Amino acid sequence: MGVLTTGGTAAEGRGPTPIRRVLLVVNPASRRGARAQRAACAAIREAGVECELLLTERAGAGGAAAAERHGEFDAVFTLGGDGTAMEVVGALAGTGRPVGILAGGTGNLIARTLGIPLPVRRGVRALLGADVARVDLGRLSGPGLLPTAPRRFAFAAGVGVDAVMIEETPPALKRRLGVAAYVLSAARAVLRRETFRVRATVDGVVHEREASAVMIANFGAVLNDLITLGPGIRHDDGVLDLCVFSPGSVADAARVMWRLARRDFAPTPHLLYARGRHFRVETTPARSAQADGELIGPTPFEVDVEPGAASLLVPRR
Repeated sequence: MGVLTTGGTAAEGRGPTPIRRVLLVVNPASRRGARAQRAACAAIREAGVECELLLTERAGAGGAAAAERHGEFDAVFTLGGDGTAMEVVGALAGTGRPVGILAGGTGNLIARTLGIPLPVRRGVRALLGADVARVDLGRLSGPGLLPTAPRRFAFAAGVGVDAVMIEETPPALKRRLGVAAYVLSAARAVLRRETFRVRATVDGVVHEREASAVMIANFGAVLNDLITLGPGIRHDDGVLDLCVFSPGSVADAARVMWRLARRDFAPTPHLLYARGRHFRVETTPARSAQADGELIGPTPFEVDVEPGAASLLVPRR
């Protein structure tokens, strides 16, 4: 069995099933464009696997086509940003059809989290020999959700620094700098020291405090496990984890990051954790929220866990 490491915990996946036919869902407007598309198709076919290409024409088209036709294929691959990936993952939730995520966007948060190589040809080879991991999903609801917003997330939904980073990064800068553009926007947001009042309800229990960032997390680590968000966060335990970060100064923020890097989760006024199955996040004032790198609309919003709903291809380590 392969092992998927997520912030100090591990989960076994199902061993690889031979993949002979792949539906490749491509967002042609993604950052890496036509060259990545050609590389992916060539790598799949060079491995002796039949590949059918589906170019998405509008938001929702890829997920709808995958839902209608997934039974004709052994796996569905996506090539685009995190929005394209989660559109397909959400459409295939509960079907058991494996989804492989190739990096084709700017942040590629989900591919990075799953350990999928970012170069497309290497990513294809890794996915064709990957294990299948059952992964919990968060299901989003709320009065302000954007019509184009994803309805499910795999990694995390959040308010604060992470949403500001996505909201304030210009498309031109993303095309030019890639993920470094997000880093610059995040640094500016941290230095501004913006805070807001959050009321987070977890399975009926209310938590209120001042915060700079709030996340409902499904995976426990980011940046190739460099930063761990909280204690014992697993993608396959049937629950999600509320993480509230409340540094009072830039120095406090630095100390919080240092503690997360060292996986030090001792009690502190600057960190709050709560585990559950149903969440409601309200803020004063209302703020933009994001899920897996896509803006979803303003607070308030609610999240319910869907245990083991996604089947994701995860490279062997």
